[in-house]
Amino acid sequence: MASTLNINGQPVTVQAEGDTPILWLLRGELKMTGTKFGCGMALCGACTVHLDGEPVRSCVTPISAAEGKAITTIEGVQGPQIEALRKAWTTLDVPQCGWCQSGQLMSACALLQKTPKPDDTQIEQAMSGNLCRCGTYPRIRAAIKQAAG
Repeated sequence: MASTLNINGQPVTVQAEGDTPILWLLRGELKMTGTKFGCGMALCGACTVHLDGEPVRSCVTPISAAEGKAITTIEGVQGPQIEALRKAWTTLDVPQCGWCQSGQLMSACALLQKTPKPDDTQIEQAMSGNLCRCGTYPRIRAAIKQAAG
């Protein structure tokens, strides 16, 4: 089945069933490996992408849910929020193993796009679905605050 999706601002026609998770399309078919596979059950957030600006778990979101909407991945996200986050991530040495970081950045970017100056509670709520096995949560929170500053 052919579907045309908007991925990072570009129309992309793919041959896949409508129930295929966006993650499999991105990583397998399109070789966009920035979006990571973590748990496959929408519990860890490593696979977070934006769907019309909202963070979603691409491991459980079917491509049929993305038709007519904009998918933005870590490779395609742009703007002052992501640039400030990337700078803060580097300055504060946030990543350890790095596996969860693209999902962390996508969730943090969505937060800053909606709430430019989030408080601790808003940060905790926005980031609660993103797990970090290395436990870099204090540095992630500090980086979001720095990027918002």
